[in-house]
Amino acid sequence: MTEVLTAGQMRAIEAAAIESGAVSGRELMERAGRGVVAALFEEWPELAAAPHRAVVLCGPGNNGGDGFVVARLLKDWGWEVALFLMGDAERLPPDAKANCARWAAMGPIGDWSGAGGAMQADLVVDALFGTGLTRPVSEDVTAPIRACAGARNRPRIVAVDIASGMDADSGRALGPVGFANLTITFHRAKLGHYLA
Repeated sequence: MTEVLTAGQMRAIEAAAIESGAVSGRELMERAGRGVVAALFEEWPELAAAPHRAVVLCGPGNNGGDGFVVARLLKDWGWEVALFLMGDAERLPPDAKANCARWAAMGPIGDWSGAGGAMQADLVVDALFGTGLTRPVSEDVTAPIRACAGARNRPRIVAVDIASGMDADSGRALGPVGFANLTITFHRAKLGHYLA
């Protein structure tokens, strides 16, 4: 039997690991980013064979921090990476802010208003909202993802943890939901990956 967790249980597991001193929040973020890149190359081996273009959409929390790590790793791999941040970099949580600074030393952080026009890519990474989302998101938040999901030359879309706009506990839409060809989550699946 596979254990499936609620978002609260996952937060408690992460907090306990950090409080024990076994790992830091920044190390967990680095592992998450590495896990995303490894999983997408496993799913689509042709993406590992040559440089491609990625658009990484980062949100205002730690899911966005995972996105900064993914962007950095893909750029290190030789990819062209466009990154857009929804929100203010100065208001990011500490670990996400540290990874934002690491990315900023490598490439620009695009203003969210330009994200919709930059979706010509081989890969789009949805690192906007993870399992902590509990409120509806506005139409403009997931619009870039939904637009490329319907495009003729649609890029592959990867959701970090869960498609943005979806409740991780119920699987229900909290308003407009993004789309993903591949969802990569960490430690254990969440209830929302299976429900609704």
